[in-house]
Amino acid sequence: MRRICVFCGSSDGRDSTYRSVAREMGRLLVERGLELVYGGGNVGLMGAVADAVLEAGGRVTGVIPDGLLARERGHREVTELEVVGSMHERKARMAELSDGFIALPGGMGTLEELAEALTWSQLGIHGKPCGVVNSAGYFDPLIAFFDHAAAEGFMRPENRSMLLVAERPGELLDAFAGYRAPAVKRWLEPREL
Repeated sequence: MRRICVFCGSSDGRDSTYRSVAREMGRLLVERGLELVYGGGNVGLMGAVADAVLEAGGRVTGVIPDGLLARERGHREVTELEVVGSMHERKARMAELSDGFIALPGGMGTLEELAEALTWSQLGIHGKPCGVVNSAGYFDPLIAFFDHAAAEGFMRPENRSMLLVAERPGELLDAFAGYRAPAVKRWLEPREL
């Protein structure tokens, strides 16, 4: 594992824990010899994780659509800032560059990016680990949703297990180090329920 993609908010959120966990994630990536791939902004949690990596002497690759360059204030201090044409290109490029995907607190964009990475894993498009740092219980409702979807027969238990969850960045990075993707089977047939 060489590069980790971190999805997170372009704002700090209300709880100061979110920003401190983003900075902790950045520091730990460098300590473990990992590079950061992220959405390229210099605001909110995006900026916090990138700044922490840079301050610790690490390498950061940002990928940002041209249309968001001004809105998210593209981070001009990162090691490499790739400007792409669309959100689709952004996600595809971040996936291509990364060996695993971590979500920190964020909004719709963070959720959409995480869901796509998990879907690609479920379909066998990649076998890279996907996880969330559940700071201050932020992802509790999402975790409950996945548990409910599995209980209701909309995903197999092995697909549910593809979402790794930890309260601290170090715990999640430890889980990533030992991750082995489950064998992908056909998704559910009604009679399997």
